Amino acid sequence: MSEELKKITTPLTDEVVESLKVGDRVSITGTIYTARDAAHKRLVDLIDKGETLPFDPKGQIIYFVGPAPAKPGKPIGSAGPTTSYRMNPYSPTMIAAGLKGMIGKGEMGPEVVEMMKKFKAVYMVAIGGAAALIARSIKKAEVIAYEDLGAEAIRKLYVEDFPAIVAQDCYGENLYIIGVEKYKR
Repeated sequence: MSEELKKITTPLTDEVVESLKVGDRVSITGTIYTARDAAHKRLVDLIDKGETLPFDPKGQIIYFVGPAPAKPGKPIGSAGPTTSYRMNPYSPTMIAAGLKGMIGKGEMGPEVVEMMKKFKAVYMVAIGGAAALIARSIKKAEVIAYEDLGAEAIRKLYVEDFPAIVAQDCYGENLYIIGVEKYKR
């Protein structure tokens, strides 16, 4: 675990993903997408049918968030992470389709980790309770699909210095396990 802040830009490459290790603090700049479980289900249904997705997931990051409505003059409202395990049924398919990064809170399941190792993807956590702070790094937000889902619609975000921590890397390491082991007596 390095103490330095790693600045990364989207889209992610295999090389960038391979450089990220559990515990790394990252600062993300570029385009990321939002989606929660209802949107993920629709995306996976499209993949299963061989249909085109509303965005190309190759090299991209999905942030598991249902943001609050934007205040006047702001691109988005509070944008804190949602619980990631709800995406476990869908994330393996998304990773196989080219997704390189996910951001949420809590840990991802073993089936997701196996796909992260196979296809070189990374899971990062955003700090829960810091939703208003996180929203400051979001410079643009536009709904690109599933507007009927309201806060859970898929949004294309442009972020600058979006803060996250690598929780599960493409090597199968898990910050949730390492963190507990570190403090066991």
